[in-house]
Order: sequence, then structure tokens, then C-alpha cells
Amino acid sequence: MLTFAALFFVASDIAQGQLSPRTIVVLAIGLVAGATAIRVARGQADPLVPVDLMRIAILRLSYVTSSCSFAAQMIGLVALPFYLQSRFGYGHVQTGLLITAIPLGVAVAAPLAGRLVDRYPSGLLGGIGLAMMATGYLLLVALTRATTVSLIVALAICGFGFGLFQAPNNRTMLGVAPQQRSGAAAGMLATARLVGQTLGAVLVALLFRLFGTTSITPFLLAATLGIVAAGVSVQRLRV
Repeated sequence: MLTFAALFFVASDIAQGQLSPRTIVVLAIGLVAGATAIRVARGQADPLVPVDLMRIAILRLSYVTSSCSFAAQMIGLVALPFYLQSRFGYGHVQTGLLITAIPLGVAVAAPLAGRLVDRYPSGLLGGIGLAMMATGYLLLVALTRATTVSLIVALAICGFGFGLFQAPNNRTMLGVAPQQRSGAAAGMLATARLVGQTLGAVLVALLFRLFGTTSITPFLLAATLGIVAAGVSVQRLRV
């Protein structure tokens, strides 16, 4: 708890340009707490901090994939309302309805992914899905004179791609872990997700401070993280 609280506090200071001696002290506390937790966990048969699961290659790759993908998703979700309103002039209600295309895309893709995962590796499905999500973000950037329909299509592609990735990836993170470590595997799944989401929100704050709310930079970063996550996901095919 100390480690994550300290690291995200430091990241928030960096994003808001509020570096101070306090930031250095908090960072030191977080690093010491994290090192202590890992050292203790390595000596335990069933550690509360599940560092033992990180030794399994496919789980390690899945955690990285999950964190990068959720960071990309959160960057898009946080930046979209500002972008749609300031760049295209949509109102609050219109913006909310447009963003609904993302969860609708997830809802369509999730049951399909649940069936496909019995036939195809999660690394492949995740790679395809995350590449689609990145494509959706890049389409959003390319729409300089967007229509409502074109924006809906781009956002729906983002959601569909994320939905195609999420269910197979979660299945891998829970299913590959040893049965007696299933609780720890569920905890690591949630941790990877929350690390990615928090990192994404902090990065948006930093990018808004540097480039403003009308910049396409957040979506370019989200697309880049999506491509990186897709590449890591495909690496699981070798394991």
C-alpha cells in the first residue's frame, strides 16, 4: 500500500509540475517499502505480494499487456470529453452519447471473444484486439473534420478491439496460475488493471499541462501503448 501510494503520488507531482523535496522523500519511502515487501515475499511459500507468479513467463507477459492496454484505454476515456467538446464543439450530453460507443463495442466483442478463446490463443486474440484499439485511436486523430457517424465508428472500433482482448487475457491470467495460487492470480489481475488505469490518468494530466486539451497527443500516446501491448501479447505465442 505504501509503495503504490507513494509512486502514484510522485507521478502526480510530476504530471502537475509540483516537484519539491517532499516528492523525493515520498519516492524514497515508496522504494524502501517496495523493496522490503519483495524481500519478505521471496522468503514465503504463499506470499501476500505474489512475486512468485512473476516468474511464470506467460503471466509476466500478460501483466505487462494488461497494464499497457488499460493505460491506453484510460488515456482515451479521460481525454475524450475534453477533445470532443473543445475541438468539435459537442455539448455534454452529445459527448456522453458518443463515448457510449466504446462500452457498446466492448459488449459486442466480449461474448465473441469468449467463444473464440476456446479455438485460438489469447496472445493472438489480444494482439488483434489491441491493434484494433490502436487503429481506432489513430482514426480519431485523422478525423480533422469529423462527422458524428465517423466518430462513432472510430470509438466503436476502440471498444470492440479492447473487448476482444480483455476476456482472453483475463482467462490466461487466472487459468495459467497454479490452482493453489488462484486468489493471488486474481489479485495480480486487479493490480495490473489498476496500475494501468492510474498511470493513464496521470499521463493525461501531464499531457494536458504540456499541450492543452485540444491536442491529439493523448490519442497518439494511447495508440502507441496499444501497439506496444499488442506486440507483448503476441510474444505469448512463443511461450
